[in-house]
Amino acid sequence: MSIKDTISNRKSRGVFVAALLGTAVVAGIAGYSAAGPADNPPPLSVPFSGKQMGFAPLVAEVRPAVVNISTTERVKPSQGGGQDEQMQEMLKQFFGPEAGQMMQQQSEKPVHALGSGFIIDPHGYIATNNHVIDDATDIQVTLADGSIHAAHIVGRDRKTDLALLKIDTSRPLPYVAFGDSDREQVGDWVIAVGNPYGLGGSVSAGIISGRNRDINSGPYDDYLQIDAPINPGNSGGPLFDQSGHVIGIDTAIYTPSGGSVGIGFAIPSNVAQRVFTALREHGHVTRGWLGVQMQPVTPALAKAMGLSKVEGVLVDQVTPDSPAARGGLRQGDVITAFNGRPIAETRDLSFAVADTPIGKTVSVSVWRNGEEQNLSVTIGEGQAEKVASATPAANQAPVGLELQPVPADQRSQYGIQGGAAIASVKPGSPADDSGLQSGDVILRVGNRPVASPGDAASQIHAAEANHKGVVALLVMREGNTAYVPLQLGHG
Repeated sequence: MSIKDTISNRKSRGVFVAALLGTAVVAGIAGYSAAGPADNPPPLSVPFSGKQMGFAPLVAEVRPAVVNISTTERVKPSQGGGQDEQMQEMLKQFFGPEAGQMMQQQSEKPVHALGSGFIIDPHGYIATNNHVIDDATDIQVTLADGSIHAAHIVGRDRKTDLALLKIDTSRPLPYVAFGDSDREQVGDWVIAVGNPYGLGGSVSAGIISGRNRDINSGPYDDYLQIDAPINPGNSGGPLFDQSGHVIGIDTAIYTPSGGSVGIGFAIPSNVAQRVFTALREHGHVTRGWLGVQMQPVTPALAKAMGLSKVEGVLVDQVTPDSPAARGGLRQGDVITAFNGRPIAETRDLSFAVADTPIGKTVSVSVWRNGEEQNLSVTIGEGQAEKVASATPAANQAPVGLELQPVPADQRSQYGIQGGAAIASVKPGSPADDSGLQSGDVILRVGNRPVASPGDAASQIHAAEANHKGVVALLVMREGNTAYVPLQLGHG
């Protein structure tokens, strides 16, 4: 991470404040002496009851295991653009035709960044964030005793932003152990130790402000939110509980200014520990794969599919020859449980599948055609499950769709069989409010495939005649599919 200088002119301001305080103290003493002690009441105070316990003993114990990480990265020359061209033209006025070569040399200079890490094994294994060492050509680790060691990457996992480093050492190093992040509650004290802005080992304290935060940084977001101040350079540093166990890895902050505003995020130790174990044993992380594209179940979609409550994830697409396809999962199924674990949202399914051993057969509960069904699926190895965005529900009004046959070029390009293309959408209609657009192709109404524009219209009218409040349409747009809840005139 780049480090910005944020401490300029602080010394001069500090001297000025100290001088003011000194003047005020002298004046106060002089006034008191002139008036005499008998004329003034005693100063406000409370009886001394001994020094209150802070975090000093804990910090002294764990600090030797926290390290500073510095990296060197050579940035490739820019590919050009408006700002680069303007800069080059300006430099030409001063340096002539050599300006372009100067800019290239400047862009190829190595960039240095600083971060944090901590020793998790006395033989020199160090945990940190992947973004701390990403694209680094050289990694240096500075221990608490000031010694500097070259480090190499044992393994990295970009999906959770974690990396494992190794340094060579002739002696056992002080190290820390992981705690159980699942036991931590909102309001519990936490202590962050790291290298903010390259200042060296710094300590801050706060509480856990929230759990299970999704900050849209990856498919397996499950952050602890903390208010202990962390800043650029803290990345990869440990978050301790009051027993000195690592219950999180400081990774990100929310900030409009670039500095801490009391909203930080740490990867829970129970997530990190599994990743580091896999990186140490295999150099990479393997995860279970189901083979579906999924989207959240909105209240409107739940109503359209006859669900009694808003739960589960809707299968938007099944990858051919995937574990899901071989296990009998279908487009339009709502997965409500996986291997005995209830599924409330898309993250639940992503985590459940990823944590399942490759080759294990599990039960999957789905809602299909108005009833619960149980399937058996053997998990494979592959990529993370994809999540599609759901479209907001529409207002109640006439549908407002004009349909036509799917054009031949779309049919050929995307392999569409049947379907109904949307020729136009009436402004202000439920179709318009649902986000449907001209050029979209309706592939299914509910769980029934659409054979033609007339078939789509008949199915929508049938849903209206049955006094359904909403119907789910499977829609393709530019090759991507998603279910859209279309509000009807009832309900």
